[in-house]
Amino acid sequence: MKTTVEISNYPLNADYEPPILDFINRLKEVEGLKIQVNATSTHIGGEYNLVMETLQQEIRTSFERYGKMIFVMKVLNGDLL
Repeated sequence: MKTTVEISNYPLNADYEPPILDFINRLKEVEGLKIQVNATSTHIGGEYNLVMETLQQEIRTSFERYGKMIFVMKVLNGDLL
């Protein structure tokens, strides 16, 4: 099953840009994912299990590297990318 996730990342520190870019760049390295970045969010498309397992891993990595941050996600059943 295909899915598309729209995700926004809000690091809770003054230097917010590096954690966001690091998260996006890690997603771009995953084979099988389609990534589309805009000014306020990132869209991730692909097989449901791959998308969700990748997000679980990379959100955890972001928490461990950068501390407190907020992720807001919308999940769609289907491929919009």
